[in-house]
Amino acid sequence: MIRINLLPFRAAKKLENVRMQISVYFLSVILLAAALSFSFIMLNSEIKGLRAQESRLKKELDSYAEMLKRIEALKRTRADVKGKLDVIQGLEAQKAGPVQLFDEIAMAVPEGKLFLRTINETKDALSMSGVARDYDTVAQFMTNLEKTTKINTVTLGSTNQTEQRKISVCNFSLSCTKQAGKK
Repeated sequence: MIRINLLPFRAAKKLENVRMQISVYFLSVILLAAALSFSFIMLNSEIKGLRAQESRLKKELDSYAEMLKRIEALKRTRADVKGKLDVIQGLEAQKAGPVQLFDEIAMAVPEGKLFLRTINETKDALSMSGVARDYDTVAQFMTNLEKTTKINTVTLGSTNQTEQRKISVCNFSLSCTKQAGKK
């Protein structure tokens, strides 16, 4: 005997196919929602980490800004001190300059033969006048002056022979130019 199945077999297969598709669809939606949630959580934690790093870097930057202010203040103080030291060194150099110049002039004077009456100093020149025993002593004094390190040239202004206390003496005046940059 042949039996015929009258149940709608194609409709059942179609219904089963639709159920499977709906299951796959919901499963896909659930997996997609889980993936999106996981991505959201990961990005959120990364954002929190970056914000924490940003705040830490801002605090570090603020501490460096404070250090930079102190460094700038120290630089200004250093520049002030350097300027003051330069002024002090300049004053010491100027103080020693005239002393050395007059020391060299004193060393150039022939002892016991020549006496200086006046010495006038300007920025770049000296003028002197005095009394010597004779013209040779004046010439020797001029030669000694030219050998010094502070004086460049010596020019004789005038000389004249006079008699003082029954001794013949030579009055003279001369001018000198000083070395450049020396006092």
